[in-house]
Amino acid sequence: MNSDSDFIKTVFGLKLKQLRQKKNWSLQDLAVKTGLSKSYLNEIENGKKYPKHDKIIQLSESLGSTFDELVSTKLDKSLAPFNEILQSDFFKEVPLDLFGISKNNLISIISDAPKKVTAFINALIEISQNYNLGKERFYFAVLRSFQELYDNYFPEIEDKTAEFIKENGLDINKDLRASVLESILTEKFHYSIRSEDFEQFGILDNLRSLFVPEQKLLLLNRKLEKDQRTFILAKEIGFNVLELKIRPNTYSWLDFGSFEEILNNFYASYFAGALLISKERTLEKTSDFLLQPTWEPKSFEELIESFTDSPETFYYRLTNLLSSELGIKDLFYLCLVKKKNSDKIQILKELHLNHQQAPHANAMNEHYCRRWIAVKNLHHLKENETLTDAQISHYKDQGVSYLVISTSQKNPFSDGSNRSYCLGILLNSQTIKKIGFIKSPTLKTINVGVTCESCSIPDCEVRQSPPVRLEKEHFNLSMKNAIEKIRKQMMSDE
Repeated sequence: MNSDSDFIKTVFGLKLKQLRQKKNWSLQDLAVKTGLSKSYLNEIENGKKYPKHDKIIQLSESLGSTFDELVSTKLDKSLAPFNEILQSDFFKEVPLDLFGISKNNLISIISDAPKKVTAFINALIEISQNYNLGKERFYFAVLRSFQELYDNYFPEIEDKTAEFIKENGLDINKDLRASVLESILTEKFHYSIRSEDFEQFGILDNLRSLFVPEQKLLLLNRKLEKDQRTFILAKEIGFNVLELKIRPNTYSWLDFGSFEEILNNFYASYFAGALLISKERTLEKTSDFLLQPTWEPKSFEELIESFTDSPETFYYRLTNLLSSELGIKDLFYLCLVKKKNSDKIQILKELHLNHQQAPHANAMNEHYCRRWIAVKNLHHLKENETLTDAQISHYKDQGVSYLVISTSQKNPFSDGSNRSYCLGILLNSQTIKKIGFIKSPTLKTINVGVTCESCSIPDCEVRQSPPVRLEKEHFNLSMKNAIEKIRKQMMSDE
């Protein structure tokens, strides 16, 4: 809540509504008994107004409560779990309005079914504790949901980027030099920019950049490659053009103070992607690529290279544009990582547009399917190689198929780990018409699962673990069927 006053008004409204509902009274009933208007009572219950002393006396007498009980900020057992939420920074830190939810709507839901909502919140808390879901992971999950709600396309930022390009006479192509962006930052936004040997500070060796706001000083790691340096500069311009004051000062992320920092960091990154990879050119060249009759990995690599040396930036830019501009609504993006001298695969980033797609991150330390093209690429990748390929992944258990394109490369800024970026397009009657090479003989259809532990593919040659979760589901189903059989037998015997 924003203040003690807001908290007091909200609690009073909750208690008033609860007392009214216990008597099975409508707002109109209470209005008649107290002589107060229905609209005024509604504002009190929604935490917008706090009644004067004489009005509280009228309410307490009508409801059979004492004055002290009604004005006390102590909540009864059914509402007690919300005391901490109402007094916390929850409503301030998580901008519910991003999702079309007002504080009053949420409070109304709580007060209408307090026991059920309490049980639901307690379940969420227990799940988060069991799976070690801390504040950071929660906030990033909220951000991901926000992106997915808007198809990861934000026209206001696209428009501001276009205005900035026009105002500064920029020619947006792969050869947009970091020096041009440096000049804009130093001349227009009064930055000082320095390359720094972070290695001398030990653990900071893998830090890419540090912004010192007091001096408007941007320190860049000398180990940065050209595209990494260019992206960081473009992102700094984004913070300034979009006037985002609350922001992280390090890249990669080390710490955060609020959800607003995470959201603003995303907005600045979105601006950078739109600045470096032209919307119009991307749509034109990607449309031409999709209409090709044959799948050729080299053609997709050339498409990426015509925009950037960073496959990650290009793959992510496609998630902004495919759904909003080309009508390809159902898709997913994953970034997978395999560390040096380890066979373990982790999903570092994910995004699902339109709805939760079949492949997704798993927090239970299970083994991702080795038949995924992105995982196969990681295992086949050679030193200093970039490997691109595609397949049609058929998820037998879900009954869906995706065209999945993936590019893998050595992570240029780490201790030898490899990364795979992949884009999956759900194959349905609409998307099949938009992909010319969908029946290309060079494109194989492979049966896949999500994790080995939940996969029903028999005799899988790359299985890493038995399907224990699936076996448990089958066991439970067999138990239910046996119980139903007994029930029917008992009924027929009667």
